[in-house]
Amino acid sequence: GPEVRAFEDEFAAYCGTDDAVATANGTTALHAALEAIGLEDGDAVITSPFSFVASANAIRLAGGNPVFADIDPETYTLDPADVQRVLAERDDIAGLLPVHLYGLPADMPALCDIADERDLFVLEDACQAHGAKVDGERVGTFGDAACFSFYPTKNMTTGEGGMIVTDRDDVADRAASYVNHGRDVSGTGGYDHVALGHNFRMTSIEAVIGRVQLERLSESNRARRENAAAYDERFADLPLETPTEPAGFQHVYHQYTVRTEDRDALETALTDRDVGTGIYYETPIHHQPAYETVSTAAARLPHAERAAEEVLSLPVHQGLSTRDRETVVEAVRDHVTCQ
Repeated sequence: GPEVRAFEDEFAAYCGTDDAVATANGTTALHAALEAIGLEDGDAVITSPFSFVASANAIRLAGGNPVFADIDPETYTLDPADVQRVLAERDDIAGLLPVHLYGLPADMPALCDIADERDLFVLEDACQAHGAKVDGERVGTFGDAACFSFYPTKNMTTGEGGMIVTDRDDVADRAASYVNHGRDVSGTGGYDHVALGHNFRMTSIEAVIGRVQLERLSESNRARRENAAAYDERFADLPLETPTEPAGFQHVYHQYTVRTEDRDALETALTDRDVGTGIYYETPIHHQPAYETVSTAAARLPHAERAAEEVLSLPVHQGLSTRDRETVVEAVRDHVTCQ
C-alpha cells in the first residue's frame, strides 16, 4: 500500500541509497537480500560468530554456508585481518556479511577493499545500527545492499519489521518480488508470479509507525549518545572496559556494552539493585546446537569466545532519565570499587 511505499522512499532517503524494500522483520530482510543478490546453493559467506543467530541463519535459509571469521576484540565487529586469513584458506567464498554490532559499524572501508580485490558481494547487517556512520556516510551505503530491523528494542521500531536498502536496481527489483510471492514488480503483473518467493511483506500499519519513528530517530540517537558519553565519563577511572568509537566512526549505541572478567558477579549485583542488564551474546553462533553440523562449528575463534564470557549491556535507551542513569552509575561503581 501507499504507506509502505512512502516509508521505503523516506528510509532510502535517510540512508542515502537509491532504493529500499520493506519486509516483515530483519531476518526476512537478510534472507530476501541474499536471494536478490544471487546467492547460490552451496555458496560460502564469511560472517561474524558474535551476533544474533539470524545473521548466519539467513545465509543457510538462502542456501548458502556461513563461514565464521573472528572479531576485533575492541569493536566486536568482523576483523578484516581474520577475514583475510579465512580467504587464504578457502576458495569457495562468494561474499561477506559483516555485522554492525551494538550500533557500531564494522570496518567497512577495509572489508569493502577486500571484497573488491576478491570480487565478493557485501551485505551489511545493519539491524542494530540505524543512523550509524563511517567517515560521514551512513551504514547501508557501503555494500551491495544492507538490512535493518525494526524490532521493538531497536533505535527505531515498527513493532516488527525490516528494510533492505541498495543502490542496485536489480537487487531492489528482485527483493521486492521475492518478499511478495515472486510477483512481477512492473506494476502490470497482477497475479503473475514470475519467480519463487515468500510472503515477507510489511503491513501498512507497521509502515505508518515506521514513518513517525524515522522522524524521531536522530533525536533518539542523540539521546543514546549523550547517555553513553555520561557513562564513559563516570566509568573512566574504573577497571571496566567501555565501548570504543574509532576515529571516523559514529556509534549509535543500540547497546552500551561493558566488559569485565567479573561479568556474572556484576550482573547479579546490578539485578539486586533493580538495574536491568543484558548479555548479547552469551553463546557465539558457532557454538549454538543448531550449528553443530556446520563445517566451521569447530573453529577456534578466541576473541568471540572470550567476549561472550565477559560482555554485559547496560540501559542506554533514549527513555532514561538523569535519575535513572545515575542509578545505573552508582550501582556499577559500588560493585566495581568494592572488588
